[in-house]
Amino acid sequence: MRRRRVRHTGRLLQTIIYLGKLFRMFLFQSDWKVLPMAAIIAGLVAFCVGQNLFKTMEGTLMGAFAISCICVWNGFFNSIQVICRERAIVKRDHRSGLHITSYILAHMIYQAVLCIAQSAITIFVFMSMRIMMPSKSLITGFPLVDFMITIFLVTYCADMLALLISSCAKTTTTAMTIMPFMLIVQLLFSGNFFTLPDMAKPLTNLTATKWGLTALCAQGDYNSLPMVSVWNNALKMQNVEINGEKPLQDAFVYLEKNDYRDEILKKTAEQNQNPEFAFDDDVVYKCWAWLIAWTMVYVLAAVILLEFIDKDKR
Repeated sequence: MRRRRVRHTGRLLQTIIYLGKLFRMFLFQSDWKVLPMAAIIAGLVAFCVGQNLFKTMEGTLMGAFAISCICVWNGFFNSIQVICRERAIVKRDHRSGLHITSYILAHMIYQAVLCIAQSAITIFVFMSMRIMMPSKSLITGFPLVDFMITIFLVTYCADMLALLISSCAKTTTTAMTIMPFMLIVQLLFSGNFFTLPDMAKPLTNLTATKWGLTALCAQGDYNSLPMVSVWNNALKMQNVEINGEKPLQDAFVYLEKNDYRDEILKKTAEQNQNPEFAFDDDVVYKCWAWLIAWTMVYVLAAVILLEFIDKDKR
């Protein structure tokens, strides 16, 4: 007697089936390695740039940039190969009744779980290494929750961008070749970390790093922090002699003797405040909205590309 083949045509059921497949791959095909990798990267960043994070303007800007880079790196590695490595299978299943929306939704849910885990691991590593975290909340009432939401959204946005690349790449080699270029774009056009020409500044709105860096600086109350680079650079010149005298050294002795150092740092910071980093919930909401918007754009583009996979002659 001929056995009848069961075809699962419901979108919800297909999503559940593919989601189960992804979690099995996580366990049995070493996809879990992205989690310890996230911990190692977070540890390296905390060791290198965590000392002044949320303590000084310079330390906060550098730390926010580094954290945004962590998120983009984690997101890219999560999904850069997941579709292109099984492109032939997806093409076959699509001809057999696979709904691309179900397939992408399964990936979205699975990748969201990974991104949440990586965000939690990053915060755990930072706290274990005694890195200062934001002490004031703008959105939820819990600073760490606000901080984790920002990290998650940046990671997830980068993850969906990598998913889009994976959905159109010919092979895993092609996807891995594109990834460094996309990483460079994310780093260079992060917005406030590098000085860009005016004509290039609008391009920063396209990157997850720009919105992640801005949100993290706002959450860390960047504009209320002291600025130490001017003082430190001037301090290096205190032994410079002019006409046989050391006027800078005398000035520093006077300022420190009268406890003017902190006041000088505060005044210096006031001249270098950035309105984009204002401690304002509107700033954070705007950053989150941009990250969510770009995430949905990447998802929609991936669905559209894969809907035409039957015409793929590769």
